[in-house]
Amino acid sequence: MQGKLKNILSEAQQELSQIDNLEELNDIRVRFLGKKGQLTGVLRGMGTLSAGERPVIGRLANDVRSQIEDILERRTAEIKEKHKIVQLESERIDVTLPGTSFMMGRRHPLSIVQEEIEEIFLGMGYAIEEGPEIETDFYNFEALNLPKDHPARDMQDSFYINPEVLLRTQTSPVQVRTMERTAPGLPVRIIAPGRVYRRDDDATHSPMFNQVEGLVVDRRVTLADLKGTLQVFVEKMFGPATKTRFRTSFFPFTEPSAEVDISCVMCGGQGCRVCSHSGWLEILGCGMVHPRVLEVSGYNPEEVTGFAFGMGIERITMLKYGIDDLRLLFENDLRFLAQF
Repeated sequence: MQGKLKNILSEAQQELSQIDNLEELNDIRVRFLGKKGQLTGVLRGMGTLSAGERPVIGRLANDVRSQIEDILERRTAEIKEKHKIVQLESERIDVTLPGTSFMMGRRHPLSIVQEEIEEIFLGMGYAIEEGPEIETDFYNFEALNLPKDHPARDMQDSFYINPEVLLRTQTSPVQVRTMERTAPGLPVRIIAPGRVYRRDDDATHSPMFNQVEGLVVDRRVTLADLKGTLQVFVEKMFGPATKTRFRTSFFPFTEPSAEVDISCVMCGGQGCRVCSHSGWLEILGCGMVHPRVLEVSGYNPEEVTGFAFGMGIERITMLKYGIDDLRLLFENDLRFLAQF
């Protein structure tokens, strides 16, 4: 039995000297010192020994166990240290190299301008209203004095889902929905920002663009109120020296109607390539709300009046920042976006 114990110690020493893996090290621990290990098997046979041999074999077995455990502990520490060195080497960072820079995100120029427009009108007492982008033909056209056979529909070539449902071509339906909800309450003073859709695609038009429309309904609202409101907006958006000009126009949902021009932001009204040497740039359309639109929405046109206006946010953004191609706003080119 003494020979078996010495062989166990010798075998354990030899195997442990060759191991370089913690899992294999644990396997050896189990094989030699576990409940079913070789050393335990020897100790179970001590019952066959004489009373004089048992103490000797017991001491030798304990000594073998102690030596194997010492070797296991030492080899465990050596393997862990070796793995630690390998890991540190593989994760080493050269602190002399320049660090990795992270690009800070910025708001899109369209978002900047939309928020600025909203802040201007919120400061004048307007509320912000929103509505669905998938709209019915009634709210998008008919409630705005555009019956199905009206030729003005040709100016808003549309994306139809079915004959009665389409992607809205303007945010004007939000005005109708708001008046329906509030009628006959007064006053109504809102702006309606949001995406709209038309079949246009060139350097100055996009099939999807952003629009802000405004609406005021109250007693004794006049064209002078409209002109004063838009003059305040223009001065806050483009600077106090900016002039406005109103030109008569036609919109089915307003009467009278007007296009609004501002003095060219590039040349100050002197005339340049941007304004076609006219000194003026068109920015929006407006007018007094048509009596039929008021009536359809639940208001008595004999008692109340109102004005409305609408502008493309892309148009305002291009003028404000001197952008010459609308498509730049949708291409996500970081060289362009980083300028804002």
